[in-house]
Amino acid sequence: MTYTYTTFTPILFSWPTILLTAAIGLFLGVALSFIQPLEYSSTVRILITQELGTIDAYTASLSVERISEDLADVVYTTSFYKKVLEAPYDINTAYFKEDEIDRRKQWTEMLTTSVSRSSGLLTIKAYHTDVEEAEKIVNAVAYVLINQGWTYTSGSNIKVQLVDEALNSRWPVKPNIPVNAFSGLVLGMIAGVGYVMIQV
Repeated sequence: MTYTYTTFTPILFSWPTILLTAAIGLFLGVALSFIQPLEYSSTVRILITQELGTIDAYTASLSVERISEDLADVVYTTSFYKKVLEAPYDINTAYFKEDEIDRRKQWTEMLTTSVSRSSGLLTIKAYHTDVEEAEKIVNAVAYVLINQGWTYTSGSNIKVQLVDEALNSRWPVKPNIPVNAFSGLVLGMIAGVGYVMIQV
């Protein structure tokens, strides 16, 4: 029996090396995940509506979407952050960093927002090492939007209401260990293939 040499022949015969580098990549991906603090999430959804009289539905939908996006962006501001801490939810302020630059970065990374197109639904997630604190923060964000959201947008006659109360994650969601593990596995395999091809 004869064998035909191809570009893939060295890879096929060097599978133990590739398997080893893949395993190392997998291990590093998981290990690096646990170096970072594990964070839980808490999620709320609010609905933004607007009274615009006899205006057509399409224009009204665009207006609500723009207002929702404005509010989704404003939650990351320092002004909004201060109002969240003043909300009646007994948030642990000692958790936040003292340096202004570090605190702004921390606040930005603590929240994610997303707008459902044409519906006025705004989803807000808060992340924290303590799931109860995550719930307090996301509830405080919703509280400020409901009671003072109109001050952050040029839209008129808007109404902000809570439609989904805080839902907490059962397990840590940050860092994403399965994704990091898979990424490490793939990168390890690529590194192994690259090493084998260099040796040819």
